[in-house]
Amino acid sequence: SALHSPCRLVAERQQLNYRLHSVSCTGTEVHLSLCAFELVRGNASAPCAAGMPAVVSCAPGPLFATGGAHKKKPRQQQQGQPRIRLKGGAKVGEGRVEVLKSSAWGTVCDDRWNLQSASVVCRELGFGSAKEALTGARMGQGTGPIHMSEVQCEGTETSLWHCPLKNITEEDCKHSEDAAVRCNVPYMGYEDLIRLAGGRTVSEGRVEVKRGNKWGTVCSDGWTTKEAMVACRQLGLGYSLHAVTETWYWDASNVTEMVLSGVKCEGHEMSLSHCQHHGTSLSCKNTGTRFAAGVICSETASDLLLHAPLVQETAYIEDRPLHMLYCAAEENCLSSSARHANWPYGHRRLLRFSSQIHNNGRADFRPKAGRHSWVWHECH
Repeated sequence: SALHSPCRLVAERQQLNYRLHSVSCTGTEVHLSLCAFELVRGNASAPCAAGMPAVVSCAPGPLFATGGAHKKKPRQQQQGQPRIRLKGGAKVGEGRVEVLKSSAWGTVCDDRWNLQSASVVCRELGFGSAKEALTGARMGQGTGPIHMSEVQCEGTETSLWHCPLKNITEEDCKHSEDAAVRCNVPYMGYEDLIRLAGGRTVSEGRVEVKRGNKWGTVCSDGWTTKEAMVACRQLGLGYSLHAVTETWYWDASNVTEMVLSGVKCEGHEMSLSHCQHHGTSLSCKNTGTRFAAGVICSETASDLLLHAPLVQETAYIEDRPLHMLYCAAEENCLSSSARHANWPYGHRRLLRFSSQIHNNGRADFRPKAGRHSWVWHECH
């Protein structure tokens, strides 16, 4: 037929080397090797006499669509249906599985967690099938509720919420059992359009991007952690430890010209080209080498999360005498109107509360400032 004639022309022009024939899948397999098939014998005279080379056409998920950063949110988000996300992974397509239920994000217990269920998650997010179904909080422990347990997908479902599951409480499963996935990620070639130069290790350096056939640096005006996170993700180097705006201390022997400015990312983009930028026009306060944008990337990072319910539970109002607030005033912990108060008489009304901060990441939290520059508060 006319539909198949281009494919037959390609088949005739190539020397074909068949490996498999009579492949029969049920649709639930996570890999082609798990389907029923027959190997082609080396001495076969006509290994595919009744057919032709198999051809597939794959559609990229929303994350991989060109200009995906500027497209509308997925339909499931617009309609307020249950959503799903991956957290804690260093690379695209991996992380702890979290689902949205009753306006609260929660995790999935790893009881009976397998590749079929993991593949449903991966496909729902726009990736391929799952490479690994991870158990035992391998991508870090979550916080809050645990929404699902004993998820048993067949592999053909379009959403994890369509699979048989058990609703549980944290009493039945702990966050040390949070399920995670590693997905097969479509190759889009984004990592071929970015590189690092001048750094002391392979995980740091000035960011250089390819524009057309030309490589060049990126203006550091407005270069923040969000842009650095996208750059590290595009490079396949994990998280951003530091967004560098002055790179004078790195090797400048092979410096290229600046080719990109005005980069502003939301943080979830797959490539710097998906972020807002000035396009072909260049507008940068300082185009010198020392002001090129740079990054320091890491496979692991801390992820600090405030325990908001504790703040709400412990908050109260206290009227505190001024003579007990001298130290707080010296450290600028009071509002500016306190300067005009009748010291040491009178009082100030304070909002008091307890707080806890959890580290959900896979690395220790280390402040950017060294201990030598810390300011110690002795009266709190």
